[in-house]
Amino acid sequence: MRPLDENETTVVFEKIFKFVGNNLKNIVENPSHEGPESDPGRYCFRLQKNRVYYASESLVKRATNISRKSLVSLGTCIGKYTHAGSFHLTIMSLNLLAANAKHKVWLKPTSEMSFLYGNHVLKGGLGRITDSIVPGDGVVVFSMSDVPLGFGIAAKSTQDCRKLDPNGIVVLHQADIGEYLRDEDEL
Repeated sequence: MRPLDENETTVVFEKIFKFVGNNLKNIVENPSHEGPESDPGRYCFRLQKNRVYYASESLVKRATNISRKSLVSLGTCIGKYTHAGSFHLTIMSLNLLAANAKHKVWLKPTSEMSFLYGNHVLKGGLGRITDSIVPGDGVVVFSMSDVPLGFGIAAKSTQDCRKLDPNGIVVLHQADIGEYLRDEDEL
């Protein structure tokens, strides 16, 4: 387990910034109340094998007693690096993204299952959408009862969605909570 180097930090922060915007500051400066210390520590990003973890500094200090081979996981796995070197956010980062999301989309109850099976969000299944979304922005997908379901990339702007036919794709699927069942061996 080691801290991210400068290039890795830049790549991770750019990916998270796509979803949370200026709220990235809240994620980085979030105080941690874990551990025996009386003063709150901070959260930090650590790399173990090819996965990036978001963990409190006190937890990272306590984990130094465990050898790298024996350490399986630490904190919340927010993403992983592929063999080609690109970074992908995993579904386990959803709580972090949902709490700080800049752009949100709410689904009608009839289209929630379709999204949870890994399909894109269609205009016909759109319940609400935040303003000022442009194509390529990161979007967090919620149910109408404000339960985070997943995240994806906006395919259309907010203005274009109003004119779109019901079968047009609004959000390109990246991850959803159904992956906990579909890919449980890999998570």
